[in-house]
Amino acid sequence: QVQVVESGGGLVQAGGSLRLTCAASGRQFTISAMVWYRPAPGKERELVAILSSGGTTHYADFVKGRFTISGDNAKNTVYLQMNSLKADDTAVYYCDVQAYPTGLPSYTGRDYWGQGTQVTVSS
Repeated sequence: QVQVVESGGGLVQAGGSLRLTCAASGRQFTISAMVWYRPAPGKERELVAILSSGGTTHYADFVKGRFTISGDNAKNTVYLQMNSLKADDTAVYYCDVQAYPTGLPSYTGRDYWGQGTQVTVSS
């Protein structure tokens, strides 16, 4: 079992910055990827940014050039640096940790979710 905890949300003015943190903990697991999501109108959620275990990153178009995802493999932690925040970025941000038991094939893995962290951007 993997526990996921997000932190770093808060209230910020438009144009400001926040850094979100997602930390995964548990016993004998290997992470395939760590992903940030947020709810979206008409959809369950939308992908914000992804960091694979190999270091590959991918961003949604609406955050390119403003958000940066990075990680610390030793700490099983991923960060989301959010700059030039807009009111439209207001949401609860959720971290999805895709992990599998160490020593088993990656297809045995599953998604583990945190409780989310609220980001509010005032205009």
